[in-house]
Amino acid sequence: MELTRQQHLELYYWMQLNRKLEDLLTNLFRQNKIVGGFYSSLGQEAISIGTAYALEKRDWIAPMIRNLGAVLVKGFQPRDLIMQYTAKAGSPTGGKDGTAHFGDLKGRRVISPISMLGDLIPVMAGIGMAARYLGRDEVALTWIGDGGSSTGVFHEGLNFAAVQKAPLVLVLENNLWAYSTPTYLQSAVEDWADKAKAYGIPGVNVDGNDVVAVYRATREAAARARRGDGPTLLVANSFRRKGHAQHDPAKYVPEWMLKEWEAKDPILRYEKHLTENKLWTEKEKKELDDRIGRELEAELAAAEASPLPEPEVAARGVYCDGCHDIRPDWKRSPKEVKPGQNYSAEWFAGRQPALAPNCKPAPGRAAKPAKQKELVAVGDNPGHRKQRKQTKHRKQKK
Repeated sequence: MELTRQQHLELYYWMQLNRKLEDLLTNLFRQNKIVGGFYSSLGQEAISIGTAYALEKRDWIAPMIRNLGAVLVKGFQPRDLIMQYTAKAGSPTGGKDGTAHFGDLKGRRVISPISMLGDLIPVMAGIGMAARYLGRDEVALTWIGDGGSSTGVFHEGLNFAAVQKAPLVLVLENNLWAYSTPTYLQSAVEDWADKAKAYGIPGVNVDGNDVVAVYRATREAAARARRGDGPTLLVANSFRRKGHAQHDPAKYVPEWMLKEWEAKDPILRYEKHLTENKLWTEKEKKELDDRIGRELEAELAAAEASPLPEPEVAARGVYCDGCHDIRPDWKRSPKEVKPGQNYSAEWFAGRQPALAPNCKPAPGRAAKPAKQKELVAVGDNPGHRKQRKQTKHRKQKK
């Protein structure tokens, strides 16, 4: 689906809002108003915006701490983010968390980040499978960094999703650095999309600084997942022009690399695209920029007006005790639910041992009777001992 002119302008709005809000939060951090740390995504706004904008409202996302733009697209307001980082009572977590660990299961379908990198992958595979089980046409999407792709749960989660054909899109943000470790010291592969081959799923490279390319690649991956064809590993190649957090000056990054990627800035690049393709006028650009300025001013005022939480609320909500009611939303009769067919198990049909999966032969393929010499067993099975004697006899004959 091609983007309309209005959608092009919306992409610019979201990217610019993402950046200006992060600029505001950076200033608040320097004023010592932020409780905890702040993690910038400078230079990677096209990834968060392009991927989230490509999804349907009914789809699920699980952001990491830098995917601030994605939660904006999903419906959270800038004041929510400001209150969250300043630990105000009106924040999504009621002032109990000073970073981005918040979500909304019922309304916006946002899963709260998990600090252990990679753990969101099996979680989102499960959410996608649950939606399919309930008969709901939904896709689950999450992000991981290049460093996080070296964790064990990345491999376990993606392999599980592939085997189950879960409706999952995994976006790997190839940032060239995992904190201070460059990619060539993390993995021997040169093309990170090749990692998908190990799981039998597509691996797709996309220019992470081209928001339209990111949008299109995500739409295709989501459509594939929605058809029931399984997950896609979408590698968005980009570069974050800030250190791990505000305390990290990123002196380990060569100066030439910073300048090279600054020239590839996704917002400046998109502005040029909109101008060259006559998708906006200078007046419209100014109106959008002015709108963002007014909105952030009002959102900051609303966030600062929110009080700090009362001390006694710290003990509330530690465990869920009727705090929310999430029930299965069936889109088909539960009576229709049947175990999924494992097609790779067809090879075992009509064979031995008895431990082979229960399944029917493939259509048009009759099950062949098992021959005695094909028996494979363990322990005290007589057939196993017989095979060992035959092997010994052949050695003696030689």
